[in-house]
Amino acid sequence: MTLSAKKNIPLKPDWEIELERIATKHHVIVCWVAIVLNPMWFVADYFTIPEYWKTFFAVRIGVTSLVLLGVLLRKKLNISTEVLIFIPVMGISLQNAYMWSVMDVPMLQKHVFAYIALFIGAGMLVLWKPIWSISVVVISLIANIIFLKGLSPLSIQDILVNGGMLVATVAFICVVLIHSRYSLTKKEIISRLALVESNKLLEVKNEIIEEKNKDITDSINSAKRIQEAILPPKELKNKLFPDSFLLFQPRDIVSGDFYWFSEKNGKKLLAAVDSTGHGVPGAFMSMIGNGFLNQIVNEKGITTPSEILDQLRVLIISSLKQSGVDGENKDGMDISLLSFDDKEGTVEYAGANNPLWIIRNNEEKNGTSEKQFAISNVLTNTLPPNVIEEIKADKQPIGIYLSELKPFTNHTIKIHSGDSLYVFTDGFVDQMGGPAGKKFKSKTFKELLFSIHNLSMNEQEKAIRKTLDNWKKNFDQTDDILVIGIKG
Repeated sequence: MTLSAKKNIPLKPDWEIELERIATKHHVIVCWVAIVLNPMWFVADYFTIPEYWKTFFAVRIGVTSLVLLGVLLRKKLNISTEVLIFIPVMGISLQNAYMWSVMDVPMLQKHVFAYIALFIGAGMLVLWKPIWSISVVVISLIANIIFLKGLSPLSIQDILVNGGMLVATVAFICVVLIHSRYSLTKKEIISRLALVESNKLLEVKNEIIEEKNKDITDSINSAKRIQEAILPPKELKNKLFPDSFLLFQPRDIVSGDFYWFSEKNGKKLLAAVDSTGHGVPGAFMSMIGNGFLNQIVNEKGITTPSEILDQLRVLIISSLKQSGVDGENKDGMDISLLSFDDKEGTVEYAGANNPLWIIRNNEEKNGTSEKQFAISNVLTNTLPPNVIEEIKADKQPIGIYLSELKPFTNHTIKIHSGDSLYVFTDGFVDQMGGPAGKKFKSKTFKELLFSIHNLSMNEQEKAIRKTLDNWKKNFDQTDDILVIGIKG
């Protein structure tokens, strides 16, 4: 056969190939059962029809031999699975038709079950299209008519009454059974192959998704390295604020929260900043904010916190092209910004939504001693008023705002040795957890800071981390977390 001729051979669908494989397995089994059992039925012939047992045995051997040849030569002769099973079913059917034609009524009644066994066996194991079942029934019927008319002394009525109707009924039921099994098997194979194909496509898509996720994660990890490089080094923090801690825990790989440190004109500055969003969008905002803070302070030499925030807001609004129109980009930042003057022993503070908390280093907390606080906290689980001094922030962000934009307020606070100052973003107090799955809240955070403020800054950081872990437990981190503590 030429290559072009081969190309013209229509390819079978997968379901048909699978159905043929299953059918072939069943049909080969039926053939071998017929090869073994059909000759053995001569024993029944010997006792029920002794005068014909030799003739019947010869007929059985002939049919069995034909079936055996079909099984042995099916691959060499490329015998289809339908033809393979057609040989024993049709052969035994013709065999039974001939045997019926020489039987009297008692013999016929005894032999009816042989015919019934043939059709029931076929109904249970044969898998082929209905046309083959119809062909067997029609050819068998024709053969019975020919043999009975030519050889049998019995009338049609005798045959029908003594087993013919029963055999016909069983044959019809088996034809329906074969057709049902064929249809169900076909549908099951099509569904199974469709599921396999769907799973393969799903695996391919999953591989693509995994590869894309890996690429995205690699890109975000690269962004993390860039963000870490832009953030001020920890060495600068340790130089400017040696007695301090920095708790920085992004929710995702990169963070919208960021910290900033600088030194200019004898002032030491720091900021805790919460950009809109988290992850990649927040990280973009953090890099913009970091760059603008460096520009305002390090290049322009501005060290007054309120002026820094005023200029930072102008730059953010301009860079994000914000005009206050509904539906436009409302991204911005919340910030606590401190400027320390060690010579004067003061700190200047300005904030956009984020406050400054101070715990003074004197035994009496505005009339409440440490011992009194401990008793009060146990009995009422609340802080006495004014134990933590809170310098409130302006209720406006660094960015466009629905209300009128007002200059930020500058606060100057006298700092004493041992005072503890804390600035932070809202990630810690908004973290979900605890037995009720609620937010940590500012009140609880104040109680925590007051309970640990006499510890070293390093120990305070450890205590805050431990508290966070115990609170969060199995809850996902809800936002970026940033807390900065400084001893005055």
